Amino acid sequence: MIILGIESSCDDTAAAVLDRDSVLLASVVYSQDIIHRRFGGVVPELASRRHMEAITSVVDEALQRSGVTFDEFGLICVTQGPGLIGSLLVGFSYAKALSYRLDIPFVGVDHMAGHLLSAYLEPVKPDFPYIALIVSGGTTALYKVESYVDFTLLGATRDDAAGEAFDKIARYLDLGYPGGPCISERAEDGDSTTVKLPRAWLEEGSTDFSFSGLKTSVLNHCNRLKQQGEFFETAVNDVCASFQQAVIDVLIAKTIATARSQQIDTIVIGGGVCANTSLRKQMAQQCREHGLVLHLPAIENCTDNAAMIAFAGLKQFERGTIGSIHDDVFSRSRLGR
Repeated sequence: MIILGIESSCDDTAAAVLDRDSVLLASVVYSQDIIHRRFGGVVPELASRRHMEAITSVVDEALQRSGVTFDEFGLICVTQGPGLIGSLLVGFSYAKALSYRLDIPFVGVDHMAGHLLSAYLEPVKPDFPYIALIVSGGTTALYKVESYVDFTLLGATRDDAAGEAFDKIARYLDLGYPGGPCISERAEDGDSTTVKLPRAWLEEGSTDFSFSGLKTSVLNHCNRLKQQGEFFETAVNDVCASFQQAVIDVLIAKTIATARSQQIDTIVIGGGVCANTSLRKQMAQQCREHGLVLHLPAIENCTDNAAMIAFAGLKQFERGTIGSIHDDVFSRSRLGR
């Protein structure tokens, strides 16, 4: 059986083709970054319109690359949520219509499940159970993963997600969009010890995250520099390096502490922010020092893609889940709650 995956939760239109042995035959991602860059963030109405324009050609390209035809598909897996409702509706409606036309089942997938299982797209796959850190533009959360379909939410952000904080700081500094890569690039030439910024550990033993206070501290620091006439190129690099390190410190410390408290020795990370080179290097080093096994998906499997949706949907289908024509999309994840 050949599986078609479709992803349109935010501003990337993606399609992927998997066989039943989870071998990836093709993965296509159409990015809208150039469209939203002028606004410093995703404009929902523009995103949904571009999904409508792109989805047919993206799916067709995935078929062309994989060398399969529509008649060979036995299952369609599509992101049902969370995300922007308008964007989700494009991919979900397309999948339902195609399912009806081909007379094959479809499965609606929680986007978080895709990220939680993205490590299974790699040659070396994790063993259950494991602790998963998901860090993206809209999510910063820790999960306990006990099987392909059993997830427990252990901690989540109480305000800004890490990726959201990156975007807001980058927009304030006029660095460009998306914010994560822009800040990471400037941080390479900065000193992360220059700016003293807070780490929000919250109450003792908390597995939740909070980045709103950190964001405010960065903005206040930058405003003081501007008032003193000291806001120059080197200062921006140092701010980026210090801010990035503050985020990384909290992400790593809370992930490792959670793994140890749960007595689990395997960690998986996923989500767009996990493409950050410094986070990947420091997480790997800290896991080695604590005797933990780390699984790092390839960068293209960290960011939004349809391959992870196809894999997660296949596992749900194997457990008996089938979508209904009456199903609808949802804006907030209910996974593991």
